[in-house]
Amino acid sequence: MPMVTVSISPQQAAGIRAAVDTGGYASSSEVVREALRLWDTARKLNEFRDDVLDDEGAPSGGRCVADMFADHEAERRRSA
Repeated sequence: MPMVTVSISPQQAAGIRAAVDTGGYASSSEVVREALRLWDTARKLNEFRDDVLDDEGAPSGGRCVADMFADHEAERRRSA
């Protein structure tokens, strides 16, 4: 697995240590990987929402949600 060095705030470091110390995670790497998975999911959800809704929050175009979701899933599979 590639190794990356990042700078985080003391509060973030304390939160990671607390998550490991309380037994929620086996290592700080697990905490960071989970955080990145959640961030990636939120980012993809926002992209999907942008595809589905117009600027006023109403469904965009005349397409049904099922078609838009199918397009989103197809794009996700192509990107994987």
